[in-house]
Amino acid sequence: MADTQTVETKPDKQPKSVRVVLLALMITMMLAMLDNMIVGTAMPTIVGDLGGLEHLSWVVTAYTLATAASTPIWGKLGDMYGRKGAFMTSIVIFLIGSALSGMAQNMGELIGFRAIQGLGAGGLMVGVMAIIGDLIPPRERGKYQGMMAGVMALAMIGGPLVGGTITDNWGWRWSFYINLPLGVVSLGLISAVLHLPKKRAKAGIDYLGVALLTVGITSTVLVTTWGGTEYAWTSARIMELIGIGVAALIGFVFWQTKAAEPIVPLHIFRSRNFTLMSVIGFITGFVMFGATLYLPLYQQSVQGASATNSGLLLLPMLGAMLVTSMVAGRVTTNTGKYKVFPVVGSVLMTVGLYLLSTMDTGTSRFTSGVFMAVVGLGMGCLMQITMLVAQNSVEMKDMGVASSSTTLFRTLGSSFGVAIMGALFNNRVQHVMAERAGGLGAKITEKSAALDAKSLAKLPVEVRDAYQHAVSAGTHSAFLLGAVVAVGALVAAVFVKEVALRGTGPAAPKSGDEAEAVAQAPIVEAV
Repeated sequence: MADTQTVETKPDKQPKSVRVVLLALMITMMLAMLDNMIVGTAMPTIVGDLGGLEHLSWVVTAYTLATAASTPIWGKLGDMYGRKGAFMTSIVIFLIGSALSGMAQNMGELIGFRAIQGLGAGGLMVGVMAIIGDLIPPRERGKYQGMMAGVMALAMIGGPLVGGTITDNWGWRWSFYINLPLGVVSLGLISAVLHLPKKRAKAGIDYLGVALLTVGITSTVLVTTWGGTEYAWTSARIMELIGIGVAALIGFVFWQTKAAEPIVPLHIFRSRNFTLMSVIGFITGFVMFGATLYLPLYQQSVQGASATNSGLLLLPMLGAMLVTSMVAGRVTTNTGKYKVFPVVGSVLMTVGLYLLSTMDTGTSRFTSGVFMAVVGLGMGCLMQITMLVAQNSVEMKDMGVASSSTTLFRTLGSSFGVAIMGALFNNRVQHVMAERAGGLGAKITEKSAALDAKSLAKLPVEVRDAYQHAVSAGTHSAFLLGAVVAVGALVAAVFVKEVALRGTGPAAPKSGDEAEAVAQAPIVEAV
């Protein structure tokens, strides 16, 4: 192995090979972000071909469960055995799952293959963030936030469009096969250009910790997925899952204090900034995925927007998020200051969500677009800053678990957000429909509070008017809850301590939050 050396780089003057690696990482990030959105668009066609409508939700659930459960494991494997090998392995598993999903002959096979795909996907985002953490010092990393936010925005806007185009012209199987050429390009570039020090941990894998964490995360995700939909929140099944999940997570925390090589070293939470970033990441995930789920529904049902280009409906929010993220990254790179962004971002996100909660049946598309832009400005200040500060708060040897833990908290936040905001939305819609349209209204929304365009067009005028008021009331409750939860992010942001970013600029002080201050600058093999 070649000698290692500290890479001293200046903004905009990264070695060409590092830029090639970053290109490969962005392609991989695109794979992770696009997949669910492309597949979601193809689902009606898939059900028409394979049947198994009653198992439809498991196509998404199996993928989500596998991704969430494997995320912290991939982070730890990268820390123990080397980032490059773990990352490339996760890409290969993701591609195998994609190929098998495209060849599925029935719904059972598709669900199983989606779980394989999800196992690989758990390592994609973590690998991207951890490798960037290895290659780019935190002070310079800020300028790449815009690039990451751009990929995210492009995936959210383009995913449904790409999915619809592929399904209509090539067939639904290409929704999975499209991952293969992109993944092969990414693998080739990473294999040829990325060079990081090889590692070999003396301790073995913490299998008991893996088992306890997997059971805990799986139970949590199933509670948020099934609660209020498949089963009542007070049903025996949900109560059992809550009990199993709580017991497993308590056991996991206890065992991590005893394990020789813990999956999630608890000492990283001694850093105040890391813990606060985990809280902010959870809340951002809670708010963001709730907003992206119910905003298009409001625009289609109440404002009469077309569902064909549903990704474009979120353009004001995603565009504002992209611009703010780029500005925040550049300012952070130039000044090394970052605390202002979590604080301002939390304020904007809270205000924006409150404004969204004021929308009714008479709100214009322009007005709702302005409200969405305010939320997007807030999210742009938070999305990548949380990862940057979290990585800056731990030692280099814990970069993987820091990245995976932050990603996991955001993922769990999104699960809770969709579930809790969804329960509130459904309850409010059904109540208003029963109030305004009587028994017919209650019957229409008995199975689902979200009606598609065809179902909505078939309703009598007075019932359709009642449904529009019901959706408006439902989104009011959901976004008002989001605004209340977002206040928690503001409280956390206020207590963030601004510790100098490593890599360039003045050296970090030797006092204060020890983990942030004493961590070593990134060491990578010359590339």
